[in-house]
Amino acid sequence: MAAYLSMGEAHRRIGDYLSRVVDAISSSDGAALASLFAVSAPDSTLLSDALAAFPDFPRLAGDRFPHLADLLVPLLRAIHSHSLQRFADAYSSFEKAANAFLQEFRNWETPWAMEAMHTVALEIRLLAEKADRELAMTGKNPDKLQAAGSFLMKVFGALAVKGPKRIGALYVTCQLFKIYFRLGTVNLCRSVIRSIETARNFDFEDFPVKDKVTYMYYTGRLEVFNENFLVADQKLTYALMHCNPQSESNLRRILKFLIPVKLSIGVLPKRTLLERYNLLEYADVMTSLKRGDLRLLRQALDRHEDQFLKSGVYLVLEKLELQVYQRLVKKIHIIQRQKEPAKAHQIKLGVVVKALKWLEIDMDVDEVECIMACLIYKNLIKGYFAHKSKVLVLSKQDPFPKLNGKPV
Repeated sequence: MAAYLSMGEAHRRIGDYLSRVVDAISSSDGAALASLFAVSAPDSTLLSDALAAFPDFPRLAGDRFPHLADLLVPLLRAIHSHSLQRFADAYSSFEKAANAFLQEFRNWETPWAMEAMHTVALEIRLLAEKADRELAMTGKNPDKLQAAGSFLMKVFGALAVKGPKRIGALYVTCQLFKIYFRLGTVNLCRSVIRSIETARNFDFEDFPVKDKVTYMYYTGRLEVFNENFLVADQKLTYALMHCNPQSESNLRRILKFLIPVKLSIGVLPKRTLLERYNLLEYADVMTSLKRGDLRLLRQALDRHEDQFLKSGVYLVLEKLELQVYQRLVKKIHIIQRQKEPAKAHQIKLGVVVKALKWLEIDMDVDEVECIMACLIYKNLIKGYFAHKSKVLVLSKQDPFPKLNGKPV
């Protein structure tokens, strides 16, 4: 406990920490420096106790290493404030230290400190999240995460240049994505994506695998929001295939978005996959597609509405109704072919109305006609209407085209 720590021991611990930071910089030891910048790491208790017992630590840092005072003093303040759970203060101090470190980083020709810069990028995001929660609880404006995004854009600018430092740009990009998604400002992702995907400075395959997986996950989610399902499928599948197979939580995150995308292009995953990754909220959705059961689909959407809305996939799943209607009409066609083979391709709209009524869904013939017209327009059904007799006349060749990986 800090109360039982002597001033001399506190002075020694703080001095030791400062020396380790300066030694890591002078010896270009990026890994050591990264560990020292981890403000929120649980093993910083010894230093936190020392800072509490020796309040004059800013003067100690400034006097001993004046050439790095702009980095060391706010860094110590950030560690001290974080230990006291004053997260807004911790963020403000850490941002000052981060800016000082970025200035030093720009002056170094080699990327030896990249691991430390990545730690700074991670820590500033995590501190900003804690700070914003604290500010919101006290009725103040939670603006730290937005400020962290502005800082990380400066870091991205320092890395998005010709030379060896560019290899670290994708990690910072992913931290920016996490901020933009949390703030609901995903439109800001576009400028960073353009820089990564069009700039000649970058070769995507040169980036570390874990960064590529995270990048593909977030850009895949963006394509889901934009309803570009084929591109979303490619990106999320890439993330799934290259994700660490031991990281089941990350695999589940990817599948949470990949499954709705697959469903939208007519690909139904196996139930065992849903069970393995605890994604059974999609089970009834899949069953409704197989059965042509519109009632079951709507019940599944109602039951898991909050969950689907939070994930941003509700509208994607809602649009599966057209596929369910197609399956329903196909089942009617199969039954009719068994009873009256000669008229199997002629389906009275009144029969569809009765089938829907059996599913406890009330629609009149005109509403059903509109839905059938939409199915024909979307190429889910091949055929035409005989309007006077209210009959859907199906094509005798391939009346129910498969999606074959194309979205409706």
